[in-house]
Amino acid sequence: MMADAFIVKALSGFYYVLNDGNIYECRARGSFRKQGITPLVGDRVRFTTTDASHGVVDEILPRKNSLSRPAVANIDCLVIVSAYETPAPDALMIDRLTALARYRDIEPIVVFNKSDLGDFSAWQKIYRNAGIPTCTVSAQTGDGIADLKKLIAGKTCAFAGNSGVGKSSLLNTLFGEKRAQTGEVSERLGRGRHTTRHTELFATDFGGFIVDTPGFASVEISPDYDFKMHLAECFPDIDAFTDDCRFVSCTHTCEKGCGVLAALQDGKVESSRHASYCRLVEEMKDLKAWQTRK
Repeated sequence: MMADAFIVKALSGFYYVLNDGNIYECRARGSFRKQGITPLVGDRVRFTTTDASHGVVDEILPRKNSLSRPAVANIDCLVIVSAYETPAPDALMIDRLTALARYRDIEPIVVFNKSDLGDFSAWQKIYRNAGIPTCTVSAQTGDGIADLKKLIAGKTCAFAGNSGVGKSSLLNTLFGEKRAQTGEVSERLGRGRHTTRHTELFATDFGGFIVDTPGFASVEISPDYDFKMHLAECFPDIDAFTDDCRFVSCTHTCEKGCGVLAALQDGKVESSRHASYCRLVEEMKDLKAWQTRK
C-alpha cells in the first residue's frame, strides 16, 4: 500500500517514516542514489509498506527548504537562543541567523534564556521593532516557557545559538521526561548496525516537532551570492525604507540620499541592526554569482 508520510529519523541508510501515528523502517528506492538525491529528516514522502513495520520510500515531495547541518528539510522556524551573560547576547550572530532564516523561508524566533540573571527588555525591543517574534525564558525556573511553547506549537523547529547559551537545558525543559525516555531509545538504536550519529525529529506534547542532534549542535547556514543580492529584503526593518533611496544601486551603508540612513538617523532603524547589516555586506562583497546554492 502506498501512503504519504514524513521522515522523522535517518540512520545508517534506514529512514524512519511516520504515518498515521505509526513508524515504519524504510529503505529508499535505488533510483534516488542514481539521481544524486538523499532523503532528509523532515521530508514529506510517499512510501510503500512491505509489512506491518517496514516499507520503501518511493518519492520525495517538493521541499519548502533544507539545511545541510543538521541535514533536515521543511523547517518552519529557527529558534535563535541567546543568554544574559557568559556569553552575553551577540547581535551579529542573532542578526546573521535571522536574515539567513528568512532567506531560506524559515521563520526566525529570538529567545533570550537565563532571564533570572538580568533584564532583556532593551534587547527584546530591538527585535520586536524589527518584526521578529521574541520572548525571554529561564530554563532554570521555567519562566516564559509557556510563551515559547505558544510561539512554536504545531511547527517543526530547529534551535541555534552560541555555546553556553543553554540550548541543552532549554530543550530538556521543553521535552521534560519525554525527551529523556526517547533519548534512551535512540541510544539503544545507535548500537549494533546503527552506529552513525543522527538527526531526529521529536514530537512535543504541545504540538509540532523539534530537531534534535547529538550534542545539540548549532544550525549552520552558509551565505551565497543570491543571499547577498537579497540581503536587504532579509532585514525587513531595513527593507521598509529602501524605496526612499535616491539611487536604485544604493547599498544602504554610506550613500547620500539613502532612505535607510535617514531612517537610522531618525531612530526608525535600530543602530545594532544596521551595523550587522553593514558587516554582512562587507563580509559578502567578494561572493560571485557561481557561488549561489542549488
